[in-house]
Order: sequence, then C-alpha cells, then structure tokens
Amino acid sequence: REIRRVSERLDDLPSPTLQLLPLHGNLDLAAQHRIIAPAPPGIRKVVLATAIAESSLTIDGIRVVIDAGLSRLPQFDPVTGMTRLVTRQLSRAASEQRAGRAGRTEPGSCYRLWSTTQQAQLLAATPPEIAQADLAPLALQLLRWGVSDPLELRWLDPPPAAPYAQALDLLQHLGAVERTDTGWRLTPHGEGMAALPMHPRLAHMLLTGTRAGLRDRACDLAALLSERDPLDSRDADTETRLDLFKGDIRRGIQRRLRQLSRQFRHHCKAKVDHQVDAPSDPRWTGYLLACAYPDRIAQRRGNGRSYRLANGRAAELNEADPLQKATYLAVAQLSGRAGQANDRIHLAAELDTALFDDELAEQVTEVDAVAWDSKTHRFRAEREQRLGVLRLASQPLARIPAGTREQVMVDFVRREGLALLDWPEATEQLRGRVRLLRTSESGAREPGNWPDLSDAALLDGLEQWLAPALAKVTMRDAFKKLDTRALLLALLPWPLPKRLDELAPERIEVPSGSMIRIDYTREPPVLAVKLQEMFGGATTPRIANGRVALTVHLLSPAGRPLQVTQDLASFWSNGYSEVRKEMRGRYPKHPWPEDPLQAVPTARTKRRTPR
Repeated sequence: REIRRVSERLDDLPSPTLQLLPLHGNLDLAAQHRIIAPAPPGIRKVVLATAIAESSLTIDGIRVVIDAGLSRLPQFDPVTGMTRLVTRQLSRAASEQRAGRAGRTEPGSCYRLWSTTQQAQLLAATPPEIAQADLAPLALQLLRWGVSDPLELRWLDPPPAAPYAQALDLLQHLGAVERTDTGWRLTPHGEGMAALPMHPRLAHMLLTGTRAGLRDRACDLAALLSERDPLDSRDADTETRLDLFKGDIRRGIQRRLRQLSRQFRHHCKAKVDHQVDAPSDPRWTGYLLACAYPDRIAQRRGNGRSYRLANGRAAELNEADPLQKATYLAVAQLSGRAGQANDRIHLAAELDTALFDDELAEQVTEVDAVAWDSKTHRFRAEREQRLGVLRLASQPLARIPAGTREQVMVDFVRREGLALLDWPEATEQLRGRVRLLRTSESGAREPGNWPDLSDAALLDGLEQWLAPALAKVTMRDAFKKLDTRALLLALLPWPLPKRLDELAPERIEVPSGSMIRIDYTREPPVLAVKLQEMFGGATTPRIANGRVALTVHLLSPAGRPLQVTQDLASFWSNGYSEVRKEMRGRYPKHPWPEDPLQAVPTARTKRRTPR
C-alpha cells in the first residue's frame, strides 16, 4: 500500500527519464527481471522496495539508497491466533544491511531519514523470527521427533511459552495431538499431518478433505493458501481464485499454483472413507476452509458487512463485496493492526449452515445457558448450539437444574446492586427499627438476635432472604414489584416481630393522645410533633426499654421546626419562653400558655380546644 502511494506521488514528477519500478514479494517473474536488469541508456531507475531488497539481492545500477527507517514484519498474536503485519522501527543491523545495497557495483550513498542520535538508539538487531512466528508447525514437528517439551533441546533462542501453548491448543483443536500423563503426543491424524509439507491447518484440511472425497478441491485450496493472493481484487470470494486452476494457463502464477497442487496430490496418501454428495458443489470450499480455520468461522452481525469470528474477534468485508449476503463465512485470510476493533477479511467462502448438522457437527457443542441477558434485560434459560463464541441456534430449556435459576438471579442483583429493588419508606423504616435495636442491645445482658440489615449484609445474604422470592421474576422491571418489607420481616424469627413492635414501635402516643409516627431512618430516631401536643410532657419520650431517647422536633402550627431537643424538660425551663414570645403573635389562634407543663395538650386551636 505504501509503495503504491509513493509511486502515485512520483508519477506526477515531470521527468520522462524516470523509470519507477515497485519491488515486493507479489511480483511475477517478468516484473522481477525488469527490476534486476540494467536501466536503458539515459533512463534513471527508481526502485520502490519493501524489506525484500534488504539482503541477498543485487540490483544493477543502484547508487543511492533512501531509507525511511521502518520495517513491516509478520508477528504472531497468541491472543487471536493470527499473524499480523506490524510496522516498527528497523534495527541497526538492518539499517547497515540496507545501506549496503548502495554501491554494490559502483560507488554509492545512503540517506537515512533519521538523526545520528536516533541511529544509536535503535535496537542492535531484529528480534529472532522464533520470537514472533506462528509456532504450530514447529510444535508439530517436535512432537513427531518425540520432543514433548521444547526445553528438552538447546536453543539459541527458545520458543516463547505463550505462542507455543497457543500452537498446542490449535493442534489439539485440529485433532493432531492429545495430552497424556507424560505430556503431549501425536495422534494418528497428527502423524499424517506432520508428513505433509505445509502448515498444520492446511495439512488437516487436506487429510480431512481427501477422506471425504474432496482431494482435488482440497489440494487446489492448499496451493492457493500457500501462496500470496494471486488476484489484485477487493473481492474476498475464494471461488474466483479457484477458477485459476481451470482452463488454459495464461499467467505464471497459474502455472505455479497448479504445480504446487500436483505436488500436494502426490504427498497426500489418505484414503476416502466417506464420499460426500456432489463434490464439485462450491459449498465444499467453505467446508474445507472451516476445517483449516475453525476459529475463523464467521457469523454476520445485523444486515451489514460486519462479522463475528468464532474466536471472538470482529471482522468485516470490503464494501460491495458479494459475500456480504452470506450469513456465515469460513475466513482464510484477514488482516488487522494492534488496537483496531475490526479485522479486514481478504479471503473467505460462504459456509452452508446445513454443514453444522453433519460434516462440521464435531465442531458444534451444546451448552445449557442459564443466565441474565443484559441486552434484553431478562432471564434466559436455553440449550444453545455453539461454535466457539458463536451461537448457532437455541431452544428453551425444559428443565432448569435446581438452584441454578436462583443463583443466576442473585448474582445479577449482586452485580447491579440493591438499587435494582424497590425500597419504599416502609421498608427503610423497618431497617431503621431493626438497626436501632441491634445497636442498643449489643451490650445488654440478654441481647436479641437482631439481623444485620445494612446494604453490605443484605448483599452478602441474598441467597437467604431474596432468592426464595425470585421464582417468577423473569424481567428487570419485575424486581421493582417485590415486597422488600415482607422479605426482610421474614428474617425475624419468632418472637422478634412481637418484640420489634414493643421496643421500637412505628408510632408513639404523645400527651395530646395522638399516635405520632417515629422516623427511624435518622439516628437517633426523630419524633416530629406540634409543640402544643407536648404540653404537660415533662420528660423526653424513650423507646427500647428506655435505652434510647428520641430526638423531638417541636413544630409550629404550620409544621415548621421550632426546636430540636433530646431534653424536653430543659426546653420547657429555658427555651420555651422565647419561642412563646415570638410565636404567640404569629399564631394567635393557638394556645401559648405561660406554664406549658400545666397546660392541656392539644392538636386544636383555642376555639376548638375543650374547656
């Protein structure tokens, strides 16, 4: 891409003597000869090269090298199981190698697009290939030699642990290896794979395809996937590439692909053990690719060109690609860069979903999914057919294992928090009453066994108080309909409910005879009452066997606080006279006696107060 971009910029230069020649690994033989051959007299040759020109190549007439200081290297990602091209700074050794391309046949110069200081900061050498490569071929051959642990051998650079473990996982998925008490070993299928001169993925595809009577198509595909993409096309359909194996040979790449396919036919000794129907049907291309790349089976998301792979990655086709209509794809080649959300699909085939029921049935697993669906906000209990992370089909579970439903719901509440439930005033008052008695009796001689109803304790104990009420809850909104007060009351064993009403009553009688509600959401609890109703009350009201004095909010006739106190006697003696002086003019219809302790308590005005 970068070479094409630079070439387009240089094409604008008004120089008839300039010959632009791109050099990369996808050129045919004739184009390679034009680059190596001397330039015609009077023509200046400019070669736009990848790192392929870095070593082992001498181009006649090159006197100047312009080095951008970057290199694109393949790097295996053990997380995704794919090899990506990563652009990074080159090493000092590579920069010196590139400089050596100038002056091979005559004096020359090298221009580096970075400073001498930066040159000294470069890595001394390019990291060894074994530290960045797909190690599946290496792991397969080591096991063929009887080496179950690579550290049994002496290496210049040992294979890194994570990519090697990824390689073994892949080989196990392909049926090539199995774990024993003494380590890993090859299966008979793995022995056959190791004998073939190709990547294990392609070897598995070739053996599996041959046994199904698809040897010719499998060999053509293996040849195609062993080379660079022969078509410069944004179309990802593999079938258009397979057409190169038909008809007359018109391009050098066709000759090379057909020769490679013949070699694979010669090497593959597997026998047909079951012949599929209509082996020439294009649907088998998708099947074979799915055998080689089971982790890259892709399911379309929505109606666009985006797909989700079986390994969890996201990928997309180019715009207007005919494969966009396919619900499922088997993806052979894709690319991406670290940090990008979506990979780009370069080579794929449509995958017939009927294959999941027969030829690909071994890759499909059945999973009982009992979970809370965060997208639909409802409880889900289904038997799913899955391929990797892809959900192929599902049906409702006839029976849910005992306790599973409740645990799923409880875990969901624990994640979301108690705000998922409804906490009306009555429930909060109940929690406050229990909290008060739990605290006030903590040092008593015979404390009650009052439960802890704090948020933390309720979350810890969801299984005890909430789970039994979740049998009919299926949607998020249904949580708000649960009676939390009744659920918490159920935590009080007999005779605690009776003692609760005795020690921490919801209401208390004041001197006027009114039953006033106590607010237990505050500490200490609050009794908000009109001042006139407390006439004659010499002491502060108490609860919990007299251990807790209420905080009395003495209210004006309009319900506004005039005084807050926990010492009612002190207020009558010291504060009442000032309140009386200020309020009697503002509320003349209400009694404001000089001696409140001798006055008749009332909730009425003077006119309505009985004499």
